[in-house]
Amino acid sequence: MTDKRPTLTLKPKAKPARSTTSERVRPSGSRTDGAMPAKPAAKPTYRPSAEREAATPERRAPLTREAPRLRESHQAKVAPQRDYRPDLKSDSLALALLGAANAVARVRGGSALPQALAGVFTAYDVTPQARGAIQDIAYRTMRQLGRSDTLLGLMTTKAPEPPMLAGLLSAALALLDPPQGTQPPYEAFTVVDQAVNAAASHPDFAHAKAMVNAVLRRFLREREALVAQALGQPLARWNYPQWWIDSTRAAYPEQWESILAAGNVHPPLTLRVNRRRTDVDTYLATLAEAGIEAGRVGPSAVRLAQAVNVSQIPGFHEGVVSVQDAGAQLAAPLLDLHDGMRVLDACAAPGGKSGHILETADVDLTSVDADPQRLARVGDNLGRLGLQAKLIAAEAQDSGWWDGQQYDRILADVPCTASGIVRRHPDIRWLRRKSDTLQLATLSSKILDNLWQMLLPNGKLLFVTCSLWPQESEAQAAAFAARHNALRLDAPGQLLPASGAAQDHDGLFYALFQKNAA
Repeated sequence: MTDKRPTLTLKPKAKPARSTTSERVRPSGSRTDGAMPAKPAAKPTYRPSAEREAATPERRAPLTREAPRLRESHQAKVAPQRDYRPDLKSDSLALALLGAANAVARVRGGSALPQALAGVFTAYDVTPQARGAIQDIAYRTMRQLGRSDTLLGLMTTKAPEPPMLAGLLSAALALLDPPQGTQPPYEAFTVVDQAVNAAASHPDFAHAKAMVNAVLRRFLREREALVAQALGQPLARWNYPQWWIDSTRAAYPEQWESILAAGNVHPPLTLRVNRRRTDVDTYLATLAEAGIEAGRVGPSAVRLAQAVNVSQIPGFHEGVVSVQDAGAQLAAPLLDLHDGMRVLDACAAPGGKSGHILETADVDLTSVDADPQRLARVGDNLGRLGLQAKLIAAEAQDSGWWDGQQYDRILADVPCTASGIVRRHPDIRWLRRKSDTLQLATLSSKILDNLWQMLLPNGKLLFVTCSLWPQESEAQAAAFAARHNALRLDAPGQLLPASGAAQDHDGLFYALFQKNAA
């Protein structure tokens, strides 16, 4: 008996569109076979573990997921085989596309992208080169997901099923339709050929390989008209959910467009120089000797012109430098640390700020985080730096873990929607819900109130969040100061995402408070 499965059908063309891009055109330097191109010396096409290091936020709240919806009995479907290992060459673009499609499907199911990629790497048992290619395509796809979804809506009669099939088409479109001003990493016909091979290799949607071929070739034929039509919709133009666009516009009526655009730019690899080991000028000279171009973007911050694997960064494993955004490097100096102080880093994982605190002064540091696994990363990062802190796995809004001795300084890097770090975590925009803002602001308020009792009179508490929403930042700070009659000291306030010659940082918020002696 033949296994017949429903397949998608293409929407008929309204009018023949004149194509400005022929699928027979082969741009100079592009690959024509199915293998991934060799990594150029000056312009690698992917960034393996360095992006994972740089993309880790100092504090990212757990992402919420929608409750699963029950299907009617006649709509029952077989569970997708996400862990199915395809029979594809390890260096093929087809494997990279399928791996990225798998990760995208997992994100649509509620997983954060780093965890989704980890699941794919384990299931596929891929080589380091394939890991880098899968990760690169997955991040590209997340940054362009709104545009790809809109284009698919214009070319198909319904959303592609299963989710991995939709992810495969979105990943292929991300390669065929790169952001304006950037070159496609592969030739168009290579992407189409390898996407079809990827579809054919998976039992859940091998029957749809002809549809994959038809959709992608139609896009190439009608690119100009399809893109123009898609860009008429905010989802495709900005690559954010509508509520996110509306919230940004309401909070920043003059800067909202530049803020949204900044979140779609690939983030830099920024390092923090350990001032206990060397100084910025000396380290820049070390990088130059190693053939790595870099520049200074903060008191201890060095930005690499091109991201590289951390194993290639001079002094990284010896603790000379750490990966940390330039904006996040403002925390330790704002605390006004002195030797001998008793300091608390609440919500500390993955440990970037804890490390910077201990690099700044000889203090008695306690680092607290609710997630034991993330807390272990704090220990690993401090170990690489040759530093130590007391690590406690506990909720910062509770006080059962506290020994009753007050602290001279408290760093409260509270949970938030992470709307200020979407250039590093493009999946956040698709996983968050508008209601998360209020829920996380309520949690953060409880944390701040709980930590305030742990602060010595005349002590200082630094409130940090990587959110752009005033409800989580300025409104939160103002309400906290009013509740506790706290003295608010000078601090940067809201930092909007910035990228330029002199500065390059994520969107963070800082408010510094001092406790009255009375």
